[in-house]
Amino acid sequence: MTHPRITAVIPARYGSTRFPGKPLAMIAGKPLLQWVWEGACQSSAIAKVLIATDDLRIASLATKFGAEVKMTRSDHPSGTDRIAEAVLGEKADWILNIQGDEPLIEGSFLSQIIQGLSPSFGMATVATPLSSPLDLNKPDVVKVAFDLTGKAVGFRRLASAQEAATWSHQHIGIYAFQPATLQQFVGLQPSPGEIRERLEQLRALENGIAIQVLPLTFISVGVDTPGDVPRAERALADRAKNVSI
Repeated sequence: MTHPRITAVIPARYGSTRFPGKPLAMIAGKPLLQWVWEGACQSSAIAKVLIATDDLRIASLATKFGAEVKMTRSDHPSGTDRIAEAVLGEKADWILNIQGDEPLIEGSFLSQIIQGLSPSFGMATVATPLSSPLDLNKPDVVKVAFDLTGKAVGFRRLASAQEAATWSHQHIGIYAFQPATLQQFVGLQPSPGEIRERLEQLRALENGIAIQVLPLTFISVGVDTPGDVPRAERALADRAKNVSI
């Protein structure tokens, strides 16, 4: 049995509105971007890990800690568009889009995603059970609904308590694309649902691209603002404590 060739890409930009320079932010002694890159490099199922950026400060830092960097145009509307440029010419069966703001990403988790990929889908993503019913009403916790075959039915930011059974999972923003689907996706115009909810995965659903949802357990500690740094540091310290026990 031949294993699929996986190229993982971490898109990184300097100009985040809520946290300028976020990839360079120090978390427990290391830049945020380095935590994510090291986690991706742990997976033996990934053939290559790239950092895609348009910023020389990020490129310089990433090169120093040993990463392979692809410089991209600066006018990309999203990280997915940046990845699509970075992988042109790459030989891969799947492209893994790893968000650069999840310092708890680990190779074992990424390997689980890769093992679960079905070639009958052109695109896949991850869901984990909501940690609290209060998350239904938190717009920053994106909800996903999927059917018994693992096919995504919808994504949304808000859900009511009456809808809890349908919207019981949080969407984790890691995507796998077959290369042709990735290029198809970035060639599409933003869809009405994407614009309304500010969720680009709705562009795929509203254009007939089926998305596989892989239900896995993952503690998401996304770093969106400077105020999230202490929370991420606590989570990393807890993980280190559990590993050493």
